[in-house]
Amino acid sequence: MSGLRITGGKLKGLHLEVPRGPWEIRPAMDMMRESLFSILGNLDGRSFLDLFSGSGIMAVEAASRGAGPIVCVERDRAKLRTLIRNVSMAEQRIECRCVPVERFIVRCHETFSVIFCDPPFPYEFKTPMIESIAEKQLLVPDGLLLIHYPAENSLPQQAGDLVMEDEREYGRSRVRFYRRKTEVQP
Repeated sequence: MSGLRITGGKLKGLHLEVPRGPWEIRPAMDMMRESLFSILGNLDGRSFLDLFSGSGIMAVEAASRGAGPIVCVERDRAKLRTLIRNVSMAEQRIECRCVPVERFIVRCHETFSVIFCDPPFPYEFKTPMIESIAEKQLLVPDGLLLIHYPAENSLPQQAGDLVMEDEREYGRSRVRFYRRKTEVQP
């Protein structure tokens, strides 16, 4: 069966659909997902926010490893049907919101243990988005923001109380880890 494969947890091996269409969709590679979730460790009971969800693969991976509650944000209505079908394969309910990520961040009153952000590579507002997440305090204290981005982009070392903690390279892309520190050094 073609499609995306869940790499670990209760749903390991399950295949998800890739949304059809002319747009660019870069489902996070199997190896990268496996690596990231290995780094994150036990997600039992930890809330998870998947920004720029696309197929919902990261949300289903998180659910497979015990995360919850889980929220997906994807503004592209053409991808929504596939996203909803994919997340419905998880045992628990995964909430899907069809809204621009920027609007979601500004209006959100929830906090999350982990936020995974996979904007389109040409997206020019990665740094303002990180700053907005920090300003809105969408992460719980000690929570993690992971952002997947092309290696040729540069991102800040710190934004508000979000401090870069780690960075991993996967081909021509990187994933940067920011941790929310409650006591930030100036």
